[in-house]
Amino acid sequence: MMAKLYERWLLTMWQGDFSLAHDLVTPGFIGHWPDMDVRGPDQLIETLRQGHEPFDDVTITLDVGPIVEGDHVAARWTFAGAYRGGLPGATAAPGTRIAFSGHDLLRAEGDRFAEYWIISDVPSLSRQLGTG
Repeated sequence: MMAKLYERWLLTMWQGDFSLAHDLVTPGFIGHWPDMDVRGPDQLIETLRQGHEPFDDVTITLDVGPIVEGDHVAARWTFAGAYRGGLPGATAAPGTRIAFSGHDLLRAEGDRFAEYWIISDVPSLSRQLGTG
């Protein structure tokens, strides 16, 4: 069950069906990004929308996992898309293909995720966009 929950998280919600957050996370959900905490499904939806906004043709692949142990799930993924432009300081031309990888660690309560830690290759993304 946890593996299927994670696959819906990554391959459906992160792929673009953001409203699925209401089914996949608890009302008290907290996501730990390196520079902020995201609380509840509505803030998660807004964070996902903002993350996708600069990109077209987004594909997300599951590279490793999910690895399930008790109420925790871990996996490695790759985000790919075409940069559409608009990020401050970016020198990449619109249409530039980008790809970067990351790792997820989630903790479930019952049949929903309650806590999330994300680690992604921001330096690689920054290089591809010309911001770093």
